[in-house]
Amino acid sequence: MVDYHSSNNQASSGGPAVYMDPREQENDWDRDLLLDPAWEKQQRKTFTAWCNSHLRKAGTQIENIEEDFRDGLKLMLLLEVISGERLPKPERGKMRVHKINNVNKALDYIASKGVKLVSIGAEEIVDGNAKMTLGMIWTIILRFAIQDISVEETSAKEGLLLWCQRKTAPYKNVNVQNFHISWKDGLAFNALIHRHRPELIDYDKLRKDDPLTNLNNAFEVAEKYLDIPKMMDAEDIVGTLRPDEKAIMTYVSCFYHAFSGAQKAETAANRICKVLAVNQENEHLMEDYEKLASDLLEWIRRTIPWLENRAPEKTMAEMQQKLEDFRGYRRVHKPPKVQEKCQLEINFNTLQTKLRLSNRPAFMPSEGRMVSDINGSWHNLEGAEKGYEEWMLNEIRRLERLDHLAEKFRQKATIHESWTDGKEAMLTQKDYETASLSEVKALLRKHEAFESDLAAHQDRVEQIAAIAQELNELDYYDSPSVNARCQKICEQWDALGSLTQSRRESLERTEKQLESIDELYLEYAKRAAPFNNWMEGAMEDLQDMFIVHNIEEIQGLITAHEQFKSTLPEANKEREAIQAIQAEVQKIAQYNGIKLSGGNPYTTITPKSIDDKWHKVEQLVPQRDRALQEELAKQQSNDHLRRKFATQANIVGPWIQTKMEEIGRISIEMNGTLEDQLVNLREYEQSIIEYKPNIDQLEGDHQLIQEALIFDNKYTAYTMEHLRVGWEQLLTTIARTINEIENQILTRDAKGISQEQLHEYRTSFNHFDKKGNSGGSKAWTRLDHSGALMAEEFKACLISLGYDVENNKAGDAEFARIMGIVDPNNSGAVTFQAFIDFMSRETTDTDTADQVIASFKILAADKNFITAEELRRELPPDQAEYCIARMAPYSGPDAKPGALDYMSFSTALYGESDL
Repeated sequence: MVDYHSSNNQASSGGPAVYMDPREQENDWDRDLLLDPAWEKQQRKTFTAWCNSHLRKAGTQIENIEEDFRDGLKLMLLLEVISGERLPKPERGKMRVHKINNVNKALDYIASKGVKLVSIGAEEIVDGNAKMTLGMIWTIILRFAIQDISVEETSAKEGLLLWCQRKTAPYKNVNVQNFHISWKDGLAFNALIHRHRPELIDYDKLRKDDPLTNLNNAFEVAEKYLDIPKMMDAEDIVGTLRPDEKAIMTYVSCFYHAFSGAQKAETAANRICKVLAVNQENEHLMEDYEKLASDLLEWIRRTIPWLENRAPEKTMAEMQQKLEDFRGYRRVHKPPKVQEKCQLEINFNTLQTKLRLSNRPAFMPSEGRMVSDINGSWHNLEGAEKGYEEWMLNEIRRLERLDHLAEKFRQKATIHESWTDGKEAMLTQKDYETASLSEVKALLRKHEAFESDLAAHQDRVEQIAAIAQELNELDYYDSPSVNARCQKICEQWDALGSLTQSRRESLERTEKQLESIDELYLEYAKRAAPFNNWMEGAMEDLQDMFIVHNIEEIQGLITAHEQFKSTLPEANKEREAIQAIQAEVQKIAQYNGIKLSGGNPYTTITPKSIDDKWHKVEQLVPQRDRALQEELAKQQSNDHLRRKFATQANIVGPWIQTKMEEIGRISIEMNGTLEDQLVNLREYEQSIIEYKPNIDQLEGDHQLIQEALIFDNKYTAYTMEHLRVGWEQLLTTIARTINEIENQILTRDAKGISQEQLHEYRTSFNHFDKKGNSGGSKAWTRLDHSGALMAEEFKACLISLGYDVENNKAGDAEFARIMGIVDPNNSGAVTFQAFIDFMSRETTDTDTADQVIASFKILAADKNFITAEELRRELPPDQAEYCIARMAPYSGPDAKPGALDYMSFSTALYGESDL
């Protein structure tokens, strides 16, 4: 007979299990209870079901436990299935000796596993001794199902009991203290199932006073969903005062092994989910970067042609509208793109940091979408902006000049056409044919006066032609009409010259016959003509348009005007002298009784016309004064705008420079924890953003200056474009500094680096960072350390941290290895982020491809491949489909249909091969 309790204790303690004579009593086992028919029935059913749960893997089963093991064949098969080892070849004969030999082979194998059998032999098993057969099966159960159970270094039975107690502790009405009466109401079985598979049982609906329902529910659920066969009848457990402990232990051990395997699979699945989640998140970040980069590059591609369009406009209003459209682009369309560009760089840096932290290869954007490509396109955009603005301002100056010249051409042409009106008719008349000698002489002198007048108008004609030529050279849009009018004036002028010459010849032929001349009339005409021309020229100058750009130019015009006014008294004397000649003619004629027939025969300039033009000049002088004073006031206003802009610009410019220097110092000093530094930097960034109204005020002042067509400012060296670049660079610099701290926090949290370690790294890095930064804008520079260590500086830093990289063969090799990690591009400089990544890699551990492969191997039940069904069963749906879509078919010698290669997939996750 077998002592079950003794075998249990020995197996649990690590020594061989000993079966003792039933006459030797143990504390927990009573011989009478061992022979209890109710217990024997429970053991028979439980042990039979347990054996069949393993034998069915070999395609067989037993019906009667003491009969079906008598020949030893199925007993040996059972041991091979549960141990995974091959036993000696059984004998196939039907004789008793063959059966005994087979059973002895099984018993010898049990003994080889450290189990000492007492008072049990092959003959009892071959003879169908039920007690001995049940004892032997219990020995097998103890050795292969229960012995390996250990919780906190307890024995097998105690370990299994402790496991049950811990799993059922949270459940009401469950108190597992043993493996018999604690399980009678069925709640403990349901609690074990619900703890591991809560979706299978609604525990709250179970009642303690309905044990049959509870037990049947647990048995049915375990058989249907957990692949644990029904090993007991609920009626036998309820109907027995004390259920069989071995039967209960056998059945409960099946739950332990079922849930233990599920827990390993769950752990493996969790590891894979974690790795896949990181990979999926990184892929989303890569897709977001690619889209944002594509959108920004497309916007730049569409914008540059617009900025490079140099199609000129015909009018000032059209060019002003172009300038307003450009200002709208600067105020509305470009600022969001500046923010997108900054955010793109931040996203790129964050993605690279996450890839390094998760031990993934660095992200390489698609061709043409690198940060450097975007910066290059952005540089081209800003160059196009600058060229476009300069071109528009030059065009405005050109159109302004054209408008002034066109108006001047029209004024001079109108005056000239007014003067030439009727001259052709005068020169072609034949009045001298019937005139007296005196009249002919008068006509001749009159003609001489006309020639003098004609010569005086030659300058005006040349001025008209010169203005028309300049309008053509400046590509004036209405040049055809200007050219036509100029051509008509020149042709008319040539005709006047020919007619004048012809009339002079006719008068000179007649002069020989006519000798009468009135000297006074002639003198009047000769003096009146140039004076009249002077007055006409003065009126023309007084009405002439002018254009100036500063106070000095308008003051020069005012000075010239004052000089002109100083000549008016002398001119008035000349006018009075001319009028005196006419008065003398009237006096002589009156005195001599001469009756004058008409006016002066030598000139059409009458005293009245001279007086009228003189009065006109007197009226135009104060008008000119007012126009010059108004222009002076305008230039003074423009000067005020210049001073106002300069005052604010001379404050904002140094402020931006100071902030740039402060950011440089902050990025080096970095006092306090990373979170404190991040909070301080964000507060500092907010203080900078709050300074934005000063920039907006400058933009407003700059717009007023441009609207006033002011193109220079001697009071400040700062331009609005210069300040915009400084402001954008300031915002970008503080954003990059914040991003650097955020990446350091990511590194610290992911790698488990302490704040003191980070501080030590930063202190060491800053100590050896001695080379100044000469990069950046020509004006906006950070006067601090460079933020990167040269090779010799980095070696000194490593030595200070205890690394053996001295100048010897081993030290040089170690230093070369480290430089290959921190400076893979051989740039010759080591950034602080690369330094942190290296130090964190030296002190922390991360998931590896081997760990992921091991996790997949657990899910695949130790196979070298995995199926889609297994992935869908063990992983969440989205991550299971993610793996299925990317795993290549398995092609090993043990390949089966639908087999997937999880090994190459795992190595590809870490950049060791291509997906």
